[in-house]
Amino acid sequence: MTERQVQLIRDFEPRATLVTPSYFLSILDEMDRQGIDPRESSLRIGVFGAEPWTPAMREAVETRSSISAIDEYGLSEVIGPGVAGESAETKDGLNIWEDCFYPEIIDPVTGEVLPDGSEGELVFTSLTKEAFPVIRYRTKDLSRLMPGTAYPTMRRMAKVTGRTDDMMIIRGVNVFPTQIEEIILREPGLAPYFQCVLTQPGNMVELTVVVETLVHEGEERANSIAADISHEIKARIGTSAKVEIRDPGGIERSVGKAKRIVDLRPKG
Repeated sequence: MTERQVQLIRDFEPRATLVTPSYFLSILDEMDRQGIDPRESSLRIGVFGAEPWTPAMREAVETRSSISAIDEYGLSEVIGPGVAGESAETKDGLNIWEDCFYPEIIDPVTGEVLPDGSEGELVFTSLTKEAFPVIRYRTKDLSRLMPGTAYPTMRRMAKVTGRTDDMMIIRGVNVFPTQIEEIILREPGLAPYFQCVLTQPGNMVELTVVVETLVHEGEERANSIAADISHEIKARIGTSAKVEIRDPGGIERSVGKAKRIVDLRPKG
């Protein structure tokens, strides 16, 4: 390698990154630990995908890093990243490249095709793929189809709100991790890390939401935060949940996709 090539590598300043949102938050934590201000980096755009993430998570990422966070959607069974992407200018949903993929929204229970605007399970048929085409592939991702904006000839899909296999049924109420995330991110004293722990000591499934504070809190303050989050879950989602407060670093960090559900129910 020449001296010129070495210098080019040293001078390289990336402008964009492609990563899961939960892992990017872990990177920001490490930058903070090392005394590096992420707002002073060369990054200007973050392309995030591979897991559901809420508008509140976007705000948290953009506030901490000063980058523009946009959504990306893809499936390895279809093509990988690149099935749909969000415009950095509009940030109003992911533009589906309908010249390559035909999207549908179906009722996840009956399989009935739903009209545009209805929330349901996203289904794709590949139109140009030759080696491994897919026909009406059920993604298990929950979204809805909308008219195009940034690219008017192609429809948009709304941000994925969850997956059919991530749905928790707690005392007859359907609960998704993204609903829990929205509540946690409204609490200024909490970090954007959490886990939904499922147990079944008797006949009923119980949900414990494990959350992490930004700084160490005393017992009284921790109990107050737990009570507030539990109340919000009951009021906004309609089910009861225990809340466990942990100190900073108390929840295992994501290396790739975040593990939001920990199922400790008896198997078999």
